[in-house]
Amino acid sequence: MTGTRLTPPGKPFWNFDPEATTASRIADFGRWVARHRGIQVAYDHTDYAALHRWSVTDLEGFWSALWEYFDIHAATPYEQALTEEKMPGARWFTGATLNYAHHALRHLSDDRPAIIALDETGTGYEVSGKQLRAQVASVAATLRDLGVGQGDRVVGYLPNTPHAIVTFLAAASLGAVWSVCGQDYAPRAAADRFAQLEPTVLVAADGYLFNGTTHDRRDATLQLAQALPTLKATLLVDHAGLPWPSRAYPSLVVPWEDAVTRTEQLTCTPVPFEHPLWVVFSSGTTGLPKGIVHGHGGVLLEHLKTLALHSDLGPGDRLLWYTTTQWMMWNLVVSTLLTGATTCTYDGSPAPLTQPDTLWELAARHRVTVFGTSPQYLLGMAKFGIDPSVHDLSSIRVVGCTGSTLPASAYPWVRDHVGERVLLASVSGGTDVVSGFAGSAPTTPVWAGELSAPHLGVALAAYDAEGFPVMDQVGELVITRPMPSMPLYFWNDPDGTRYRAAYYSTYDGVWRHGDWITVTGHGSVIVHGRSDSTLNRNGVRLGSADIHDVVERLPEVAEALVIGAEEPDGGYWMPLFVVPAAGVTLDDTLREKIRDAIRTGASPRHVPDDILEVPGIPHTRTGKKLEVPVKRLLQGAPADQVASPAAVDSPDLLAHFARLGAGRQEARNSA
Repeated sequence: MTGTRLTPPGKPFWNFDPEATTASRIADFGRWVARHRGIQVAYDHTDYAALHRWSVTDLEGFWSALWEYFDIHAATPYEQALTEEKMPGARWFTGATLNYAHHALRHLSDDRPAIIALDETGTGYEVSGKQLRAQVASVAATLRDLGVGQGDRVVGYLPNTPHAIVTFLAAASLGAVWSVCGQDYAPRAAADRFAQLEPTVLVAADGYLFNGTTHDRRDATLQLAQALPTLKATLLVDHAGLPWPSRAYPSLVVPWEDAVTRTEQLTCTPVPFEHPLWVVFSSGTTGLPKGIVHGHGGVLLEHLKTLALHSDLGPGDRLLWYTTTQWMMWNLVVSTLLTGATTCTYDGSPAPLTQPDTLWELAARHRVTVFGTSPQYLLGMAKFGIDPSVHDLSSIRVVGCTGSTLPASAYPWVRDHVGERVLLASVSGGTDVVSGFAGSAPTTPVWAGELSAPHLGVALAAYDAEGFPVMDQVGELVITRPMPSMPLYFWNDPDGTRYRAAYYSTYDGVWRHGDWITVTGHGSVIVHGRSDSTLNRNGVRLGSADIHDVVERLPEVAEALVIGAEEPDGGYWMPLFVVPAAGVTLDDTLREKIRDAIRTGASPRHVPDDILEVPGIPHTRTGKKLEVPVKRLLQGAPADQVASPAAVDSPDLLAHFARLGAGRQEARNSA
């Protein structure tokens, strides 16, 4: 990305065409609000700030408008949109009964693809709306015959294929509760999640594809089934072409083909607005992963808002967003169906060694309109000189990006290599609300390195240590008014103690998310990194993302991690760990180049105390750097108290940092 041009400070990097946005769904919603609710400030579809201001000052008005605008089907109507506003414990749409699965299937065309199944080999197949409804009805009947009813749990040990979507919708149609994780999880790690739920049925595939290798998960499936004593049945999916041998499963075995080929009519069971839809799990880096429960109605409204209004998805659109089934983005991607658009599943590496630009080629071939990925993917494409523009990407109008902070340097690369009129939408949210807090919309400008604005309905602010909102300075990301997709509760947390401690222990009645942000004078949001891993130099708070951005732009650096560790003697050690690029050695010359880059690209205060070479940086299985666990290891905490190996992509790397921490401890003791 050397030599790319960035816009002057304060000037948008990208701006929308007012005439072109007239046809967007968010503009149509603004006009609908003006006509039906008399909110004239929302009529001007170019005034996103006014629409947002209304959405967070009149919560009942906004969320009930979404209900009416999207024509939510309810078996019984709601009595009041927001019966009790408090956090935690807000009560939404009391009295309403509905079903998420009904809404996911109702707008799909019989003949157009509802799902396009893709993999890294380039092959794939389509599932039409008619076929999807038939498959969901068949699997729902199978689950019902296996004893699954309202409130029972169905779990999936599956790659990102249509099988996961079909089973989820089938379970949801019955009022059962769904949970899923990818097959790169060891059986023990999957059981750590699923055993908490005491599931009735397990659905598992024979294997998955990654980087040219088919990974056999037949033995792993058997081990997982044996670790779940409440199972009544296991559905075995033929995905990777590996024959299922005769095994002594602890429960009834049902072949997927038998489950999915029945001729049945689908009937969706109406459930209360807050009936559990799914359980998504935290990373589980310490202790058992937390099971976060979301409801049918909250997810339905939140995802319609996010996908239809912010991403402008509707019938005829196609979304391809790289994800795994254990990441909350899978849940959001499935909800593409709510809008009537087509969702693409993908089994494989995002950048296979044989063809690193596979995802771009697939996006071109299948005329994808919204393409989603991570900052690491975009930065990797740029660093290794991969040019997506060799493919016809003219159908793409939005590139979504989430998982970590997208640095400003990536914006010119996307403009130059994907498309000048493409909206690059950096999004920040979380598994906790299974959606975004801030991002972009067709009617928001984009500033490089910044999220355009808080999402509609999200009362976002930056708080200082005393709990006062601040602007143009770093503060804690907080949400001051409830959202319907906030967790109903944590699984096995009957009195809500863990739930309240997770979000409400710092500011009474205000959600503290754990990110450092800046809310700018022009309304955008800058994310600096996790507040529990904050760098603090002489009382000045620094964001780790600001350093990672600068260092990882250097061609000599593959990846970096900075940590700020308080020491027993009152000192403060801020090392930078660097993984050199292939063929590069971290010597004094490169160290000085890194320091100069940080000094000029961030500030002299950001320059680390030491720059150390490491074999790799550990991540959660969803790709987030393990900043806090590494910090604790460096402070001398035992590895088994810092992170569960099952939750880490490379557990052996934890031992490396533990040895560094032990060495520093020994040096202090002998001094």
